[in-house]
Amino acid sequence: MTDVFMFIDGEHRSASGGATFERRNPLDGGVATRAPSGTPADAVAAVEAAQRAFATWSQTGPGERRALLQKAAHAIEARADAFIQAMARETGASAQWAGFNVHLAAGLLTEAASLTTQISGEVIPSDVPGSLAMGVRQAAGVVLGIAPWNAPVILATRAIATPLACGNTVVLKGSELCPKTHALIIEALNEAGLPKGVVNFVTNAPADAGAVVEAMVAHPAVRRINFTGSTRVGRLIAQTCAKYLKPAVLELGGKAPLVVLDDADIDAAVNGAIFGAFANSGQICMSTERIVVDNAIADEFVAKFAARAQSLPLGDPREGPVVLGSVVDMSTVARCNALIDDALAKGAKLVCGGKATSTLMPATVLDHVTAAMEIYREESFGPVKAVVRVNGVEEAVATANDNEFGLSSAVFGRDVARAWNVARRIEAGICHVNGPTVHDEAQMPFGGVKSSGYGRFGGRAGVEAFTELRWLTVQTTPRHYPF
Repeated sequence: MTDVFMFIDGEHRSASGGATFERRNPLDGGVATRAPSGTPADAVAAVEAAQRAFATWSQTGPGERRALLQKAAHAIEARADAFIQAMARETGASAQWAGFNVHLAAGLLTEAASLTTQISGEVIPSDVPGSLAMGVRQAAGVVLGIAPWNAPVILATRAIATPLACGNTVVLKGSELCPKTHALIIEALNEAGLPKGVVNFVTNAPADAGAVVEAMVAHPAVRRINFTGSTRVGRLIAQTCAKYLKPAVLELGGKAPLVVLDDADIDAAVNGAIFGAFANSGQICMSTERIVVDNAIADEFVAKFAARAQSLPLGDPREGPVVLGSVVDMSTVARCNALIDDALAKGAKLVCGGKATSTLMPATVLDHVTAAMEIYREESFGPVKAVVRVNGVEEAVATANDNEFGLSSAVFGRDVARAWNVARRIEAGICHVNGPTVHDEAQMPFGGVKSSGYGRFGGRAGVEAFTELRWLTVQTTPRHYPF
């Protein structure tokens, strides 16, 4: 068991009331982490520390910010073993998934470092003689980042990196399910030499999340909120932000379709679907949730897909290499089991896997899924995947779009122009032709549409999200006035 502390104004702190909460390992129920039950007063203290630091940090030169972010990237990488151990204890993640988290998080910081000199503006022609008019991007203020447990190093680092590059200061609200993992990120940033107050870290017991978040969103110094998590909680965050007129970037749930056209390279599609469906046991916002496959090739695809799924190593990630580790808790097991029961009762065929009795869930494939079944629309967020058979391109596109979500998607087909035109018609913020639904790069505009949220992380889109665009003018000649 590991004790975790909050980090406010450059100091490790317990909760103001001294209370703590425990995160238990999903496999054996043992205490993995004990963390402070932060209060709204603690949250406000973190915001005010960030507010004090903003005056100096926002004026720090891009070269200095870049150097510190590069040091932070190296400090993240140096903690790879600690991240692997923490993720296995707190969320049951495999070493492979944890290592990927560390690699991409370091890349996020490196990309953010490169952005410090890319925060630019433009000169805009003015109708006023002698007026030099400019659109200028400036740091917004304090940014509140709220990150989840499923890709904890990637998503918490993403909540921090670009805001810092833009000259903002940050408060990270750690997940109740992985406080140690998130605390390790803060340790790395502190080791890199970021000035006190520039990054702050708050934890809270699950029951206190709403009050802690509202206390920070309500504070006048907080100018941006970014949240990654479920659509249900995202709606609550959006309502709170609207109440206080605070801009937000929301990256929420998904039900990613992977469309396999009748001319697809079946082996390539199977490889993409296996990775997209079962990486981190399907607990990724981009996870392949619906495999929409043309009837002409469906039998061959399903046979090969199921054979690969059955071969994936499953086990306790603390005991050796696996692909499928533990899911995060028994509520995931109950949800997925209910989806399996419903689908089978309505005519689906269980191709491999099946219901689980523990958090070690096997890769499960359900064929002949229809719109009458809950798994057709509901996000499983686990290793239970639906195959929906269709006839032709039009039905494939309609099926892919027949969902409230729109984060990631993919299309497989040998005729790339045809597949590209299908991709253009899919209602999702992201679509990959002949690639998996699970893919991210630090410089790309990442985000969704419909119930998957709004706003974009990554690259120049991230700069736009975390800066204020101001109109500034300089009158360089005498100006004529009508009176």
